[in-house]
Amino acid sequence: MEKYKNESLTPQERAEDIVSRLSVTEAASQLKYDAPSVKSLGIPAYNWWSEGLHGVARAGVATMFPQAIGMAAMFDEELIGKAADVISDEARAKYNEYSARGDRDIYKGLTLWSPNINIFRDPRWGRGQETYGEDPYLTSRLGIAFTKGLQGSGKVMKTAACAKHFAVHSGPEACRHEFDAKADKKDMAETYLYAFEKLVKEAKVESVMGAYNRVNGEPACASRELMAKLEEWGFDGHFVSDCWAIRDFHLNHKVTKTAPESAAMALKTGCDLNCGNTYIHLLIALKEGLITEEDIKKSCVKLMRTRVRLGMFDEETEYDKLDNTIVACDEHKQLSLECARRSMVLLKNNGILPLDRNKIKTIGVIGPNADSRAALEGNYNGTADRYITFLEGIQDEFEGRVMYSQGCHLYKNRCMELGMADDRIAEAETVADYSDVVVLCLGLDATIEGEEGDTGNEFSSGDKNNLYLPESQRKLVKAVMKRGKPVIIVTAAGSAINVEADCDAEIHAWYPGQCGGKALADILFGKVSPSGKLPVTFYKDADKLPDFEDYSMKDRTYRYVENVENILYPFGYGLTYSKVECTSLEYSDGKAIVTVTNSGDYATEDVVQLYIKGYSENAVLNYSLCGFKRVFLESGETKIIEIELPEYAFEAVNAEGERVSGGEKFTLYAGISQPDALSENLTDTKSVSVDIRI
Repeated sequence: MEKYKNESLTPQERAEDIVSRLSVTEAASQLKYDAPSVKSLGIPAYNWWSEGLHGVARAGVATMFPQAIGMAAMFDEELIGKAADVISDEARAKYNEYSARGDRDIYKGLTLWSPNINIFRDPRWGRGQETYGEDPYLTSRLGIAFTKGLQGSGKVMKTAACAKHFAVHSGPEACRHEFDAKADKKDMAETYLYAFEKLVKEAKVESVMGAYNRVNGEPACASRELMAKLEEWGFDGHFVSDCWAIRDFHLNHKVTKTAPESAAMALKTGCDLNCGNTYIHLLIALKEGLITEEDIKKSCVKLMRTRVRLGMFDEETEYDKLDNTIVACDEHKQLSLECARRSMVLLKNNGILPLDRNKIKTIGVIGPNADSRAALEGNYNGTADRYITFLEGIQDEFEGRVMYSQGCHLYKNRCMELGMADDRIAEAETVADYSDVVVLCLGLDATIEGEEGDTGNEFSSGDKNNLYLPESQRKLVKAVMKRGKPVIIVTAAGSAINVEADCDAEIHAWYPGQCGGKALADILFGKVSPSGKLPVTFYKDADKLPDFEDYSMKDRTYRYVENVENILYPFGYGLTYSKVECTSLEYSDGKAIVTVTNSGDYATEDVVQLYIKGYSENAVLNYSLCGFKRVFLESGETKIIEIELPEYAFEAVNAEGERVSGGEKFTLYAGISQPDALSENLTDTKSVSVDIRI
C-alpha cells in the first residue's frame, strides 16, 4: 500500500508521500484553486473554491440561512454552530453526489471559504453584511462556533473552514485593489487580529485567506508581519489568496513588476494556494531563480495535508452516506426559520406590536422589498427550494384582507421603463388608505450593497454613500406616512439604515434567509417575541463618522465612539414584547452570576450581555463586551445564570500591541443592552454593575 493511503499515518506523513511522487510541474499545478488531476496517482481534479457563508452557496439548491450579520444578531453560539453543522452536512452530501457523477466543478468541494471575521468598523462597507459585526469578542465567539460546526469532530474533517480576510480589511470596496490599510500596533492586536488568533488557536481553523489591500505597506497575501502572526499562533493549515489578489501586486500595488515576481513573492512569504491564475507563472519564477522546488513542494504538502484531513484518500469516511435526501430537508429549513426569528431586531414599538387580529380587517403591505426574494438572500447565497417573502408570510398568517403595492423601485425613480417618475406612489397611497395598518417593507439588497463588481448603479462599488434609503424609497416613506395610518417599517439590509420616519414600529430584518417572511409574520402577530440584538452601531449620519479610509479605531464602534449624539441605535440593542431586566450581579472566580427577571406580560427570549470597563491608560475608551447568553423566560419568571468571562477581560493592549495587565480596578456591567444612557432610555431598563479589584 502506498503510504498516502495508509490511514494509520499522520496527515503530514501522507501528504509528504504524495508530494514526493509528484514532479515539480505537477506540484506547481496543485497550487491553483482549480487543481488538475494527477493521473499517475489516480488523484482526481479538485476545485478548492466553495462558499458556505450562510448556506452552501452557488452549488444549486441548499438550505438558506439568514445572512451572517443576521446570525450575529442572534448572539447565540449554540444556534450558529447548529447552522454551520447543517451547512457542512449539505456540503458533504452535495460533494458525495456530484463526485459520484464526475462533477468536480467550482463551488462543489469541501473547502468552504467561510466565515468572514473582518471587523465591521464602518457602516458604509457593503460587505459588512458577511461579517459578525463590529465587536472582536462577539466575532471570535461566533466565528469559533461556526468553524467548529463546519469542520465537525469526526475522524476526518467534514468540511474545511476558512477565516477571511486576513486581517485588516473592511472597505472601501472601490479602491480595495490598490488601498493601503494603516493600523497601529494597538488597533491591530486589540481589534483586527483578535478573532483570527482565536479561530486559529481555539477552533483550529484549517485555512486562512488573505485580503486584496495592503496592510501597513505590505500586500495582505504576502505580508511578513501577518504570516509571522500565524506562525506565532501555531497555525497548522494552509493559506489562500483572495481571488486574483496576487495579480494586484504588479498591476495595482506596484510592489512587483511582473506576474512571476508576484507569484514568487506570495509563495515565498507563505501563500500556499492561489485563487486566481498568477500561479501559472510559478515555473517561470522557478526558472528565473525567484523560488526553489522546495518552496513549491512545501506549499503542495500543506494543501495535500488538508485533502488528507478531509478523507479524500481514505477507503471510506463517516460522511460517505450523507446524500441528497438531507439537502434542504424540512428539519434544516426549520432551523433556518428559528435563526430568522432570533435574528430580527425590534428597534421601535409604541405598543402596536404584536398586532391584534381582532382589531384589524385589512393590512397593506407596501414597498420594493415586500415581495422580493433578493431581500431574503444577501450575498454569497445559495438557491432555496422555496422562498417565503415578507408579503407571502403575512398572507399565509393573516385571515383577513392583505393588499399589496410595490410602491417604488428599489433605487430607480420608476418601476416601469415607459412609466413616469414615481409611477407606483399613487397605488401605495391607495393601499394605505384602504388599510387598517401598513407594513412598509424597505431597504436594500445585494445588487446594490455588497462586494465590488456585484453591484448596480446606486452605491459606490457595493458600499453605501450614506445611511439613508435610496431616494425612491424616501419619497415612498413620506407619501405613505402622510396617509395617517399606523405604519410598521421593516428594513432588509446588511447594516445601519436611518429610515427618517416617526413610524409606530420598526423591525430590522437583515437578509433573513428563505423563511424570512414566515419569521416576520410570526413576530408581527406575536407567535414569537423578537429577541435579536444589533451587532453593529446604527448611526444617524455617515458624514459625521471618521473618513471611510481611516482604519484607526478612534471614534469607531461602541468601544471607542466619542460622538454619541450621532448614534441612532446602540450596539447590543433590541426590544422584545416583554420587559426583561437584570436585577443583581455578582462576580466570583471568573464568573458573573446574574439574576434576570421577566416582569412583562409575554414569554420571551432575551440576551444577557456583560460589559467590562477598565481604568488603566491602555483600556478602551468606553467598555467592551465580555460575555453574553441567551435566556428564555416566561412572564413573571426569574432565573439565575452564570456567564464565564474570557481570559482577556482583565487585560489591556498597550501601544506596542502587547497584552498587559488592565490595572487593579474594573467595573463589570450586566444588562440586556449596553450600560449607557441611550440604551437605558430606549429599553426602559438599567444595567446592574459591580466593581472588581484584581
